[in-house]
Amino acid sequence: MSPHLFFASAPKHMGSLLAEELIRLGMSDATETRGGARFSGRLEDGYRACLWSRVANRILLPLGQSPAVGPDDLYAAAADIRWEDHLTPEHTFAVQFDGDLKGINHPHFAVLRVKDAIADHFMSRLGRRPSVDQDHPDLRIHVYAHQDSVGISLDLSGDSLHLRGYRDEGSAAPLKENLAAALLLRAGWPEIAAEGGALLDPMCGSGTLVIEGALIAADIAPGLLRERFGFHGWTQFDDTVWQRLLDEAHIRRDAGLKRLGALRGYDQNPNAIRASIHHLARAGLEGLAHFERRELSDCRPGRVEDEGLVIVNPPYGERLGEEDELPALYARLGSVLKDRFLGWRAAVFTGTPDLGKYMGLRAVRMHTLYNGPIECKLLHFQVEPQYFVTNQPRPLPPEARSPSADMLANRLKKNLKALRKWQRDEQIDCLRLYDADLPEYALAVDIYAGKQRWVQVQEYAAPASIDPKKARHRLREALGLIPEVLEVPGEQVYFKVRQPQKGSNQYERLDETGHFHEVAEGGHRFLVNFEDYLDTGLFLDHRDVRRLIGTLAPGKRFLNLFGYTGTATVYAARSGALSSTTVDMSNTYLDWAQSNLTLNGIDLEQHELVQADCLRWLDRTAGRRQYDLIFLDPPSFSTSKRMYGTLDIQRDHVSLIHSTLRLLEPDGVLIFSNNLRRFRIDLEGLAGLEVTDISAETLPRDFARNPRIHNCWKIRYPGA
Repeated sequence: MSPHLFFASAPKHMGSLLAEELIRLGMSDATETRGGARFSGRLEDGYRACLWSRVANRILLPLGQSPAVGPDDLYAAAADIRWEDHLTPEHTFAVQFDGDLKGINHPHFAVLRVKDAIADHFMSRLGRRPSVDQDHPDLRIHVYAHQDSVGISLDLSGDSLHLRGYRDEGSAAPLKENLAAALLLRAGWPEIAAEGGALLDPMCGSGTLVIEGALIAADIAPGLLRERFGFHGWTQFDDTVWQRLLDEAHIRRDAGLKRLGALRGYDQNPNAIRASIHHLARAGLEGLAHFERRELSDCRPGRVEDEGLVIVNPPYGERLGEEDELPALYARLGSVLKDRFLGWRAAVFTGTPDLGKYMGLRAVRMHTLYNGPIECKLLHFQVEPQYFVTNQPRPLPPEARSPSADMLANRLKKNLKALRKWQRDEQIDCLRLYDADLPEYALAVDIYAGKQRWVQVQEYAAPASIDPKKARHRLREALGLIPEVLEVPGEQVYFKVRQPQKGSNQYERLDETGHFHEVAEGGHRFLVNFEDYLDTGLFLDHRDVRRLIGTLAPGKRFLNLFGYTGTATVYAARSGALSSTTVDMSNTYLDWAQSNLTLNGIDLEQHELVQADCLRWLDRTAGRRQYDLIFLDPPSFSTSKRMYGTLDIQRDHVSLIHSTLRLLEPDGVLIFSNNLRRFRIDLEGLAGLEVTDISAETLPRDFARNPRIHNCWKIRYPGA
């Protein structure tokens, strides 16, 4: 018997991978072609492809190929096939049409012409015809038209092969099962698994990558869970051959499960973890992979000795909330990989490959794949030090600098000289030296001093009118001369980009180094971090606000709302506050605040740290506690999912102030501050209160060039 010709369809850019897979399955002549791969063989090979292909969408058995220039030719091509060899009048069938044909303006018209041809064929020969069942037919027929030619095939697969059977019917997921398998194959997971390597997905969603990884590692046929394929309703179906293939697959599964290695999936969403565990059980793999709710920052290997593959499909902007949060997410991912997965391989599937540069890792190769209609890249990484890259631009050497760089050097020297006496007299160790004084160099330069000196350079996001190449060149000039002028080693100069922030972005992690440095301010000691966040943990423009709090605090009960790293609390406590309460939603910042208090020798027994959403805490605490001095310094915007609603300080400041005042003693003082440049206080909404604008008197000298850097008011009850 001559071999049959088969066509296996696959998603875009997966044809070569599918051909490689079919060759491994024994179809040695498999070759990539438009839309998939072709191969020849016995019917058993068609069955085998349906059972074992991890990549294909469908396995088609061509019945005929004919020229066709219109609907009549399409009808003739379908009517010419011996349909009685494939189904009987008692069978049901369905037709799917893809492609383009002249005179066919809608696929439904093409489907009707083929149905008519099949029905007429049976009526003319047998006097009876099979029925159509679009949803659950015995046999599916596939028609494809291209370049005045039409091909008609039997669909041996039935439902698309990506439907393995372990995911709930109708459940949505960002990755189809065959795309997840393709990512794993491209990432080299079969070889890693064969060597006993581990697999980890730190943002596992519904668990598809981990489960497909388990099926690959345990040599489990992806179609083994399915009860039915398209060939089951075909009159030429050979059940003996099929049962032999199933028996072989079960033997391989039983053997493969015994050598299954460590597979783990993490996600911050508990619903995703529940779905993953459910799908794992439906796949017959209950207990053979580990799913756990974890934040990305808490991800780590299951065992210290594990090595293998980290594979991840990071969420898109709409899932995360805001697209401009994605750079911080990728930076966090890169940091976790570099800190905890040294020696592993990593693969990141992304629709925005430019975000990969935030990871601080150089990709060793890249594949293009499509997630539905979206062109995506699979970035491959070796997590080894030789592939680590810094996000900092390389400084230009002196000989490559333009004459305008001398202007920046002179301005830095001039500012240093002008501020030196004031700095010494006021015990200022951390200050802003330069704030976009020259329009050519849109930078902020801050000096932090303690036992050593560090410099933070922030680049303001350039307007669209500025040539990016020129801006980049000037930045590199600045980063080259700043260490020289300030006499600071280059490794103690840190660079960041300052952009308008949304939500809680300014508090998003950029890295995971955990490197803290001790600095001094007004006789107090604070820990700062130059790498992990956009801000360092010490707002320099609030220096005089902290001093004011220190002068008002002796003998007072102090409340610090949105307390951040507790620097204002340190001033109050060391100035003699009777007690203090510092409230913040972030445990990370409260731990930081506790370290600052301890560093300054403050007894924590009288100074409590409360992890809570400040808005909810105010509602819960009203009427139960009173304070003599309150510092209210909220973010301009907050959209955190952990918050009790959203916060827009321009919109909500009146209600927020009134809620806070419920905790203030009648003779107490509320210091209200924010950093929204265009903020306008609603005095009418605060009528009946004594509201004093102290923005100018709390503006430090080193920030005088930018008087809108912060807003500050002292608020009291009348007559207090």
